[in-house]
Amino acid sequence: MTDRTLRVALIIGSARKSRFTSTVAAWFHDRLAERPDVEADVVDLAGVDLSTGGPSHEPDAADVAVLAGTAPRLAAADAFVVVTPEYNHSFPAALKNFVDWHLTEWSAKPVGFVSHGGISGGLRAVEQLRQVFAELHAVTIRETVSFHGGPATFGDDGQPVAPEGCTGAAKVLLDQLQWWALALREAKARRPYLAG
Repeated sequence: MTDRTLRVALIIGSARKSRFTSTVAAWFHDRLAERPDVEADVVDLAGVDLSTGGPSHEPDAADVAVLAGTAPRLAAADAFVVVTPEYNHSFPAALKNFVDWHLTEWSAKPVGFVSHGGISGGLRAVEQLRQVFAELHAVTIRETVSFHGGPATFGDDGQPVAPEGCTGAAKVLLDQLQWWALALREAKARRPYLAG
């Protein structure tokens, strides 16, 4: 890894057993793998079992054990990409719970979004997530990758049926994510960021 390598935590934001999100995340992980300057770490919320009490209560031994595995990975990341579905005009409860349990790891880092959903393509979920991450002192990337129409947008091979638009959008998102991640990393090296 060089000083230009970008460490990206790719967060699969749905914990449902039957989910399309993992297909979308696998496709985006391939986009990350195409970039020699990116090191990806996949954080799948289906394997992250945190209680819904949140960080304000005294964490039990099970929560402490889960956090010991997730918090260092998020802290080591330079940037994040959240792959989220839209459920009932919003993002999943498991994703909100995960974000809330990790309060400081997001600070002064960029967050990009890849979304999917019906007619909205998950963009209503993304707009709500922008507000959440702003509260945590993260910088959200304007450009998104969104899939409108659910599983019909992907073929049986796990690839988009119309790859041109989403592949181009992924490149723009990653270019912007890299710019912000490197700029913020350099800035924090010169002057620590003071949240709140």
